[in-house]
Amino acid sequence: MAPQPSQSQVRNNILKFLKSFLGLIRILQIVFGAGLWVTIAANKYEGSIHFVLFVAVLFWLLTLALFFLTLLDKQDLVPLLGGERWLSTNLAHDVAAAVLYLPAVGVMIYKTDRNSYCNLDLYKHLCLYKVYLTAAVFACLCCLAYLASVIYGACRKCRGEQTVI
Repeated sequence: MAPQPSQSQVRNNILKFLKSFLGLIRILQIVFGAGLWVTIAANKYEGSIHFVLFVAVLFWLLTLALFFLTLLDKQDLVPLLGGERWLSTNLAHDVAAAVLYLPAVGVMIYKTDRNSYCNLDLYKHLCLYKVYLTAAVFACLCCLAYLASVIYGACRKCRGEQTVI
């Protein structure tokens, strides 16, 4: 059985990850993703917005899992994906998220444009324009955050590095 790291080593590893580019970008992905799905879920939604909500919640949960596994340095516990493959796993996750967030951004922009008619002071009915606009901004920010982590992960992978930090 491997010796347990001391508490100061664990604390140093946590601080090192939180101060790293990937740690900061993961926090942004979690915050923007939560903002997106909470904005949508707190209001009436229909049709293609279900896809946006699916993408937001799925990748928010997966990003939380990756964040905490990396933060606690427990990636070796993940069968087939951890250990030496952890950088590739993170890169694959980020690519999938960026690819699926692109149509989600398109859906939110389309829905925002379709509801722009009700953005008048005299309009008295339920208007989802501001909700969709807010969700579109969060979706764009999420997509940009995942694209940034794709570039970062790809650069590390091209240099032959095996770790995410």
